[in-house]
Amino acid sequence: MMMHITDLQPNDTLAIQQAAALLVTGFLHAWPDLEQALIEVHKALEPGKICRAALASDGSVLGWIGGNSQYDGHVWELHPLVVRPDAQRHGVGRALVRDFEAQVHKRNGITILLGSDDEDDTTTLSGINLYPDIWQHVATIRNLREHPYTFYQKCGFVIVGVVPDANGPGKPDILMAKRVQGEV
Repeated sequence: MMMHITDLQPNDTLAIQQAAALLVTGFLHAWPDLEQALIEVHKALEPGKICRAALASDGSVLGWIGGNSQYDGHVWELHPLVVRPDAQRHGVGRALVRDFEAQVHKRNGITILLGSDDEDDTTTLSGINLYPDIWQHVATIRNLREHPYTFYQKCGFVIVGVVPDANGPGKPDILMAKRVQGEV
């Protein structure tokens, strides 16, 4: 798929509208309407944050990715990543993640962290009480219906934790991370 990745510009109202519409399409539970999604896009455009868009040859937004610095810049949280449904499974998401890694590396970041909620019973971690043996559940996690954690694993991320009941009883947040530079 022909595309290029660039900073999402604060004055590009059409691209911002498209990016917000993608949030509603991709994360209806988190951003149920365009107004709330626009607020999230504008937050991602604040100074010091990363906000990148994959644009098609016609300039339309195929997907976008955002992130903010934590732990004195050593860690960057990837939030959010969303790809237009007709552009999924064409390398757009993977290209955005690679670009995000390069942006974090340029800023001397070491690690990327993300949370991937399971609010729809799409993994074996949802719909159950993860206590008292959280790590046994994590060790035997299975993807039941296209949860994105396996996409992130293919991009080199690993599960580093889980927040049981983060989104209500039986609805965890799966925490994943990846080192992008530096050795121990």
